[in-house]
Amino acid sequence: MFKPLALAVLSAALLAGCAGASAEKPASGAGLKDGATLDLAILETTDVHSNILSYDYYKQKDDPTLGYERVATLIRQARSEFPNTVLFDSGDTIQGTVLADYQALVKPLGCDSELAIYKAMDAVGYDGGTAGNHEFNYGLPFLAQVTNTAMNVDGVAARQCAGPKFPLVLSNVYSARDGKPIFKPWTIVTKQVTAMDSDGKPASATLKIGIIGFTPPPILDWDKRNLAGKVTVAGVVEAANRYMPEVLAQKPDIVVAILHGGLNTAPYTPQMENGGWYLAGVPGIDALLLGHSHTEFPGPRYADMKDVDAKRGIVRGVPAVMGGFFGKDLGVIQMTLQREDGRWVVQKDKSHSQVRPICPKKNDCVAPDPSIAPIVRDAHEAAVAYVNTPIGATDHALTSYFADEGNMSALAVVNAAQIDYTRDELARSRPDLKDVPILSSASAFRTGFGGPEDFTDVPAGPMTIRNAADLYFYPNTLAAVKTDGAGVKAWLEKAATRFNRIDPAKEGEQELIGKLPGYNFDQMQGGLTYTIDVSKPEGERIGNLRYKGKPVKPSQPFVVVTNNYRASGGGEFPGMSGDNIVLSAPDGNREVVIHWVEAKKTIGSRDVEKRSWHFAPVRTKGPVTFTSASGKANVATSLGLPIRQLRDNGDGTAVYAIDLSKH
Repeated sequence: MFKPLALAVLSAALLAGCAGASAEKPASGAGLKDGATLDLAILETTDVHSNILSYDYYKQKDDPTLGYERVATLIRQARSEFPNTVLFDSGDTIQGTVLADYQALVKPLGCDSELAIYKAMDAVGYDGGTAGNHEFNYGLPFLAQVTNTAMNVDGVAARQCAGPKFPLVLSNVYSARDGKPIFKPWTIVTKQVTAMDSDGKPASATLKIGIIGFTPPPILDWDKRNLAGKVTVAGVVEAANRYMPEVLAQKPDIVVAILHGGLNTAPYTPQMENGGWYLAGVPGIDALLLGHSHTEFPGPRYADMKDVDAKRGIVRGVPAVMGGFFGKDLGVIQMTLQREDGRWVVQKDKSHSQVRPICPKKNDCVAPDPSIAPIVRDAHEAAVAYVNTPIGATDHALTSYFADEGNMSALAVVNAAQIDYTRDELARSRPDLKDVPILSSASAFRTGFGGPEDFTDVPAGPMTIRNAADLYFYPNTLAAVKTDGAGVKAWLEKAATRFNRIDPAKEGEQELIGKLPGYNFDQMQGGLTYTIDVSKPEGERIGNLRYKGKPVKPSQPFVVVTNNYRASGGGEFPGMSGDNIVLSAPDGNREVVIHWVEAKKTIGSRDVEKRSWHFAPVRTKGPVTFTSASGKANVATSLGLPIRQLRDNGDGTAVYAIDLSKH
């Protein structure tokens, strides 16, 4: 078990007396006397996921609740408000929209062309950034090209390409060839700032800012196909202890750690996905920029976390911020520095953080920065034309409004396509598995997390590529694992933690949906049927598990087709370590769906399986509720689901009640 005391001792030893190094920081405010002050605002974007414009490519309409072009407005406002600012990005920047996929996969960008998202960011002006886990989704050659980074990695050619105009730093990913970081692990940024001298007069100074970057260590599992044998990955604390002495040797005035990760106080391991709490304990770090968790810090999610002030935005004494996702927010750390003994010292009692949303109220969003759209117009229009390419049709609607409650219309298409693909591939590559039943697992990626428009909705009629992208949101590649009946049940039990435990005797409202993300609520098909009993504790919810009508035996072999993320351990599902993968396909799950629809021409009820699971009957005294898009009760009725709308929330969502006593 990791012990914080051990970390402190180790850090102190490796940093060779950090307090002494800190005291030797140079007087970059040369001529300023002790008592001079400097107000600095550190601005942060994170998890933009290439949402450059306020536009939904799946619904083909404007969406003012997201988009970097509106964050750019907040950045310009902040620069007008604060006399001294720096701007950094915490990663998951180049992937996440149809536009991103178009530039990476459909019509790959040439070496001499800059990526659209970087063009937009360069128009605003950044001082630095890091790489998130999704930066690696398109492979190292593409990442090296679009960031103009010389990586000494197998399969990556050294060349000068058009990249962002700001430095990207990453300290915990190393080339398997030579053990050196594939990006610069850290750098020093200099900024001309205006301070207030001890006599209250403004004075110019040069501020030296050290920046060091980190990505989630599990990328080696999540993107095994792109990274295995090419890179190694260190834990964030281990990387900080390795490189912070180098940073401090440059005698910066402050050090900003840019982490694509959130906060977790569980015992530390080098594989920790969200290691920000432990990183804040490494001596020498003056500010911490967070990401990856698609939430906000400061914010109520972290209200009870040890040594965290979730209102002021302080983590173990270090000012920190996490600025939302999809271009919905701007993170701001307001920091005061004072001259003491000829150096700048952060006044922690005067520092705080906030997250500024682009839409502070419903229907009250800041205007987009007019300079952004023209910069990316050609790429945007090409992506729109691409996603409108016809691929087939469906004779019934495919939606995710009630995917958590049993509507598998959208998932059934994905599962059918994955099973057919895997059956054909295994027949060629693994004839030894020809008699092993094939199941398919899929989850609804769009279940309202991003707001009332964040649902899959493919109406009956013609289908285009954008509809397939709506059905399968992420650019995963297809993978299949060999398991057994016990493994299938354990998999489904993990997925069933999506639900809160329901008390039948409780008279008030009980929320059905718990904390497990929707993209981890896997639902299986392929001749499998089962029930989920939400009145039982986690680990005991899956019942009546059958394959083609017969009870599943614990030792019964199965092949389950999924995606590379899940098969390699993403989501921490039991038995998913990557060791039991029997098919690692070159094709993306989305492309598999597209080709399957093209082959079918029209998807009918005979082409997909019916719903494979039901809630076990539970009669409750009070209503069991959940939130979905408002005005969709007719959809539930058409599907035969015992669901009614209780109340409209007035923000595009509504609270619904489900009768668990009925199948």
